Amino acid sequence: ANASRWLKLPGVPFAFQTSVFAALILNIYVARYLDRNKDREITFNNSFVPILLPIFLVVGLIFPANGSTGILIFLMVLALLFIGGYPMKILLSIIGVGIIVAILFITIMLKFPDMFPGHRVHTWKSRIENFAGGEGEESYQVQQAKAAIVQGGIIARGPGKSAFKQSLPQSSSDFIFAIIVEEYGIMGAITCFFLYLLILWRIIVIATKVENIFGTLLVVGIGLPIIFQAFSNMAVAVNLIPVTGQPLPILSYGGTSMWVTYMALGIIISVSRDMIPEENIKENNKKEDVNYEIA
Repeated sequence: ANASRWLKLPGVPFAFQTSVFAALILNIYVARYLDRNKDREITFNNSFVPILLPIFLVVGLIFPANGSTGILIFLMVLALLFIGGYPMKILLSIIGVGIIVAILFITIMLKFPDMFPGHRVHTWKSRIENFAGGEGEESYQVQQAKAAIVQGGIIARGPGKSAFKQSLPQSSSDFIFAIIVEEYGIMGAITCFFLYLLILWRIIVIATKVENIFGTLLVVGIGLPIIFQAFSNMAVAVNLIPVTGQPLPILSYGGTSMWVTYMALGIIISVSRDMIPEENIKENNKKEDVNYEIA
């Protein structure tokens, strides 16, 4: 569908999706920048080249060919900047500039589609129109996904007994949640949703108990995109949002996505080694209470 997201290296028998690696690396870079400048006043002038320019370059390169991933990266980086104490006025300006640039790009591409080869603006338009009640490939995918979910119901068909696995396009990636519900029923759906909530809970626990700011920002920056992707994938399968093409982390077919997800989880587990022991947290809370009473 005019998508060009994979890079094939000469002499290597596989390709990888560069935007997935870019998202991971950019979030690590932003977390490191915020940690190194936590005691320094951040302004637009002294932060434009080291932090804002890389963000706009990465998102700008990804957005035309993979709009949902570009938006996801942009939102996650903004959340990371907000948590890291980046000035709110500059953040609001970044959001405004991003919205204006995106609207201008989409408008120009709709009027002059041959100006920028490889863009997916017409695909985005088609997906939004189909979500609003139109007919097309995306509408067919959603109808098949909802039918698979209905077939699952309370009493599941059983592992490997999906009837829609062959007829539902992208059943192993974009719409794998519908197949999970069909084969494992409502309990499978609840279990899947609960497991991602559990991962989110562990991310929050680790982020709030590590001893250094860099660890907190790193866990948030590379952990939240995993959860956001998961919930986006599930929302598409039940027709809550338009088709985005986001995979279901860990479960969807796709080598690059799986490798990068495992790398992110490995980094989070590594950071968890620096978590403050529960005994130290209780002692610190007691000391704070004593100091408060004395004051």
